[in-house]
Amino acid sequence: MSSIDLSDAKVLVLGGSGVLGGEIGRTLKERKAKVALSGRNEERLRDNAMAIGGIVPTIVADLTERDGPVNVVEQATQLLGGLDGVVNAAGTVAFGDVDELEDSVFYELIATNLTGPIRTIREASRQMDGGFVVSISGLTAETPVAGMAAYSGAKAALSFMTRAIGRELRRKGIHVLDARPPHTETGLIHRALVGEPPSLPRGLDPRDVAFTIVDALEKGRRELAAADFAA
Repeated sequence: MSSIDLSDAKVLVLGGSGVLGGEIGRTLKERKAKVALSGRNEERLRDNAMAIGGIVPTIVADLTERDGPVNVVEQATQLLGGLDGVVNAAGTVAFGDVDELEDSVFYELIATNLTGPIRTIREASRQMDGGFVVSISGLTAETPVAGMAAYSGAKAALSFMTRAIGRELRRKGIHVLDARPPHTETGLIHRALVGEPPSLPRGLDPRDVAFTIVDALEKGRRELAAADFAA
């Protein structure tokens, strides 16, 4: 495995308005990377940027919109003066059996967790000369969960596409890491599109998860299974 030097790397963090996205942005900044955060919630983006400290540009963007991926990559490239890496921490969740979900919820899950991030990664890879991509799916990509079939399916597809894309992008010198952390205390389950979350044990600390992911990236790893986080 070849190590990756994050010093001065220009990195776009998708889902930067979320707790995990913010912590990843902070960890990257601590490793001397230049970071831009993107997300749909302007207030949370601003709060995360302030918590990180220093100059952290923010981009209010919706990756599910037709031109969202192109626009966010263009803005990040302009704000950072180039683009060396993309970290996908975007996502949303819904609870309920698949036959209970409205079409609008089903499509939102697929667009936010799968097609939006993949289209953005595709667009970024067209602009990048070497560099890296990190995509975060989660434990449900490994272990399907009843009452979360649509979410599990979207995350499993994201994980498999990320790993396949990683093989394709090696020809361009772009390193790809697929990370599948277990349940993490980001508060996402309490902002579900619909439904009530099941009873879950306490999740991992987002700070620890962010450190594990960025550390693995620096070490040149291409995959982080859920079990790797417990270790």
